[in-house]
Amino acid sequence: MTRKKTVHVRRVYEAPEQADGTRVLVDRIWPRGMTKDKAHLDEWCKQVAPSTELRKWYSHDPERFAEFSRRYRTELNDPQHADALAHLRDLAKERTLTLLTATKHPEISEAEVLAELLRD
Repeated sequence: MTRKKTVHVRRVYEAPEQADGTRVLVDRIWPRGMTKDKAHLDEWCKQVAPSTELRKWYSHDPERFAEFSRRYRTELNDPQHADALAHLRDLAKERTLTLLTATKHPEISEAEVLAELLRD
């Protein structure tokens, strides 16, 4: 029987919860005002983050999320991104995984796109 993968998306600024499991920051840039101690990270996987060009183009505009998601999924096929995504898949196989992002709207972030891919 295959276990349903539990992948959460949360803001890195929120207090950690027992149910978070492994906590991985998936942003390319370190969150403003956040210390390593306060972040309670298990890992920082910045290699999986969208390219700077894509991130700047998107600018967290909700109207661009669908196109951002499509472009980001394409980027995830290149070798560096693919290796990082495979690492996250391995983490998600074994335990609960929480993908962390600094964005104010995690539901329209790269973390949400990654979570959708990892849940499949």
